[in-house]
Amino acid sequence: MTSDIQISSKPLNIQSAIDWVMSPESGGIDVFIGTVRNSTKGKPVIRLEFEAYEPMAIAEMEKIVKQASDKWPVQKALIHHRIGVLEVGEIPVIIAVSAAHRAAAFDACRYIIDTLKQTVPIWKKEVFEDGEVWVAAHP
Repeated sequence: MTSDIQISSKPLNIQSAIDWVMSPESGGIDVFIGTVRNSTKGKPVIRLEFEAYEPMAIAEMEKIVKQASDKWPVQKALIHHRIGVLEVGEIPVIIAVSAAHRAAAFDACRYIIDTLKQTVPIWKKEVFEDGEVWVAAHP
């Protein structure tokens, strides 16, 4: 199993993520693309701001990918996460997983994004017209 884990302040590229996980041995590729939505709990969102403790975040993402590959026969796994200011419609995270069979790709991809949101030290600030709030603050 090989992995590509990155934290970047530059826009993420969906096609290059998919291209990276593709291989002749892969019968299934599952991709999760997180996007900045325009509201939270009915309140209009102006933008999101992401910050990360990068060394710890990278190490935690590597751990998550290892856990996923221990649970499912994954061939390749990619996690690209963006930091900085993101506008509505922009992409803060891409998870891509390839495996010989679709079930493993689906299950591993869901595990990676769900675990990332619970354990990786990446913080998200939602900015509204009338204020802002930090959400999903992890260790």
